[in-house]
Amino acid sequence: MSRKECVAMLLAGGQGSRLGVLTGKLAKPAVPYGGKYRIIDFPLSNCIHSGIDTVGILTQYKPLELNDYIGSGKPWDLDRSNGGVHILPPYQGKKGGDWYKGTANAIYQNLGFIDRYSPEYVIILSGDHIYKMDYSKMITAHKKSGADCTIAVMEVPLDEASRFGIMNATQDGTIYEFEEKPEKPKSNLASMGIYVFSYDKLKKYLTEDNEKEGSSNDFGKDIIPAMLNSGEKLMVYRFSDYWKDVGTVDSLWEANLDLLNPKIHLNLSDPNWKIYSRTSALPPQYISDTAQVENSLITAGCNISGNIDYSILFENVKVEEGATVEYSVVMPGAVIKKGAVVRYAIVAENSLIDENATVGQEPDYKDAQKWGITVIGDGVKVGKNAKIGANKMIKKEVKEGEKI
Repeated sequence: MSRKECVAMLLAGGQGSRLGVLTGKLAKPAVPYGGKYRIIDFPLSNCIHSGIDTVGILTQYKPLELNDYIGSGKPWDLDRSNGGVHILPPYQGKKGGDWYKGTANAIYQNLGFIDRYSPEYVIILSGDHIYKMDYSKMITAHKKSGADCTIAVMEVPLDEASRFGIMNATQDGTIYEFEEKPEKPKSNLASMGIYVFSYDKLKKYLTEDNEKEGSSNDFGKDIIPAMLNSGEKLMVYRFSDYWKDVGTVDSLWEANLDLLNPKIHLNLSDPNWKIYSRTSALPPQYISDTAQVENSLITAGCNISGNIDYSILFENVKVEEGATVEYSVVMPGAVIKKGAVVRYAIVAENSLIDENATVGQEPDYKDAQKWGITVIGDGVKVGKNAKIGANKMIKKEVKEGEKI
């Protein structure tokens, strides 16, 4: 293998339990997004635009669909004979097999893969964020500062900072303290979970961490604090464009509908920074004379005869005459039959909402605690005249006329 200056390691093994039924059959990075993408398309596209052509994808939970989706890496120009994309599941060694114990352990188990390319730098990425970022600029900043580790950060409102891992840094960007979800944050620099390491230091701290009894083998909880305690040089890299962690139902719903908001700038049609995906050739969408469509994104292969407002419809979705879809995300192959109403919901792949059924409801501002996005699971049938309220997670068939 010829030497690579930088290798990317993409953590894609998370169970995504907060996404409930949406990750019942597939890993979180394979969840559909934005009409024709999967979440993992974003870090993979960022890599190739940033000049990084060697990517290890660390899978663990329900990897089948993700593996199929990535294939040889061709859609992202990562089907290389030297480098390219590699799926790295946990494997059995001499001492037996072991699940990845944490983010740091997942990388530790794959040091042999990284060693093949003798990189100077390793960039650690997460498979569940929506954003466009030029990693080469971050690597350049890392080199220039002489840091051992550079961590991408975003400024968040101070009153929300306790939800994040917070980097406390001096004016020149040197990190002097890391606090995981602090009750009283000292700064508003939230870690984005994107790290550039000088490889020799990364290898040293991963090896030491692996030998430490009781370690949770996590970058935020173990590796970063250990490096700070040893006096290594850690720097922040500020990022100010669109970035969304889509680890919850609400954030996934918001990130999809952000594409319809003119005040939010996530341009997916920028020819200079295309987000590549493995999409099949589909016929154009059909919008009938009876359809009413406002401020929505409707993907190829859809057949629309109903009313659509402020919603994202993925490929091959069918909405019959008299049906209504508002403020919702409808994933590939779902069918909404006539008279059905879908509001403030995510309808997963190949689901059926039968005639005159109601799914989800408008926000109740008097009782906001109980309100939330309703999710219909993959392949679930909601029977005729059924009524499903707000903030429900539906895993199995809902019978005709049933109220939930």
